[in-house]
Amino acid sequence: MTMSEQRVDVTDAAADMLRELAADNGALMFHQSGGCCDGSSPMCFPVGMFRTGASDEHLGDLQVDGIEPVPVFMSKSQFEYWKYTHLTIDIVSGRGSGFSLEAPEGKRFLIRSRMLTDAECAEFGLAPRVQVGAGLNPLPATASV
Repeated sequence: MTMSEQRVDVTDAAADMLRELAADNGALMFHQSGGCCDGSSPMCFPVGMFRTGASDEHLGDLQVDGIEPVPVFMSKSQFEYWKYTHLTIDIVSGRGSGFSLEAPEGKRFLIRSRMLTDAECAEFGLAPRVQVGAGLNPLPATASV
């Protein structure tokens, strides 16, 4: 399926770090699990160093000039909570997980998120968000609470 909308994106600063990491490590990937500690942060690995499978959702590939597309995965159980959000991978100073490739650089990747627009929801096959009072409820109109 060809989609014009993407669930994931990357900031210029994070793209610069990915180019540096790819020069040293080859093709890269991200996984965001719902685990404890830094497992709730996006973790960057060389492709093949982290096994994905049936319990993971492929959110899309980051397009970074000069390197191979970077696939981004999330556990399916966490995706159920995040499926109405667009995720942007950014990088900031500070120590993150010792397992993610950027950690020795004194940097850490993090997720910035926003709610999907109604047009994006439609493109991803999600029911549109419904208005509740003055705000938006991310639950589809057919969901029961």
